[in-house]
Amino acid sequence: MHNKGFIFDLDGVIVDTAKYHYLAWKHLADELGIPFTKEQNEQFKGVSRKRCLEILLDWGKIKVSQEQFDQWLAEKNEDYLQYIETMTEEEILPDVTKVLNFLREHNIPMALGSASKNAQPILKKVGLIPYFNSIVDGTQVRKAKPNPEVFLIAASNLGIKPENCVVFEDAIAGIEAANRAGMTSVGIGNKNTLSNAQYIFKNFTEIDLNFIKKLAEL
Repeated sequence: MHNKGFIFDLDGVIVDTAKYHYLAWKHLADELGIPFTKEQNEQFKGVSRKRCLEILLDWGKIKVSQEQFDQWLAEKNEDYLQYIETMTEEEILPDVTKVLNFLREHNIPMALGSASKNAQPILKKVGLIPYFNSIVDGTQVRKAKPNPEVFLIAASNLGIKPENCVVFEDAIAGIEAANRAGMTSVGIGNKNTLSNAQYIFKNFTEIDLNFIKKLAEL
């Protein structure tokens, strides 16, 4: 049994669901007459749905009852789920499967660690469920990133010590969570944004399998 474990975030690392979140929030913002741009959507990355709606309503200076608030939350999620319905394996980000296949061939345990409550249906749609020994998502986690809870549960499920886990993340809060857990953090995205990560790549096409080999101590 290997003593190294690999943990992957979902949105922005394995698949790009950010565009669907954007379309669903944009739809709601349009309904409410609140201008909403792709730049503003950047502020929603890695943030809970509830908090996103609070921010959106702040921008629009809209005060609502809890009942109306909950209804809009549900509406946004329904909208988002309809977008997810259309996903196929073509939505997997470039070269992600190259890394997953390499780890699987070497029997390295893998987990998904995502805040998304929709992680299971998304992985099913893109055909990646079989790769993961454990899937930890928003339904099992009480504390959001940067709290390391999601990654600590994943490590525990894999039976691997936190300091022997490698995390792939695209959000600042996720990198912070990995660092707090004492794990090796690999940022996927902009090197200025993710400067706290131990390693940073623009995307998986920049990742050499020798690098993965080194991390896995093969």
